[in-house]
Amino acid sequence: MASNENEQRQTLPVENVNKTERKFSHKSASEYYDPCQDFADRSLKCMRRNGFDKEMCGDYFQAYRDCKKTWMTQKRFGSSQK
Repeated sequence: MASNENEQRQTLPVENVNKTERKFSHKSASEYYDPCQDFADRSLKCMRRNGFDKEMCGDYFQAYRDCKKTWMTQKRFGSSQK
């Protein structure tokens, strides 16, 4: 019995993640969804990897800024047309 409970506990988080991904994959852009989060995560990983030296991660920061600018422009124009 104990082994079955352990197996269920290990599979539940994966099932929850899959449900969450399905739920938000069809969701429109809102304050809860940031399509640039991947760029933000990569820039933070770069900072950790390089001892928080900002100069080493400039390309990552620029990619995040470009993504954010594009997203905000699309969001602004998309909401004004409705």
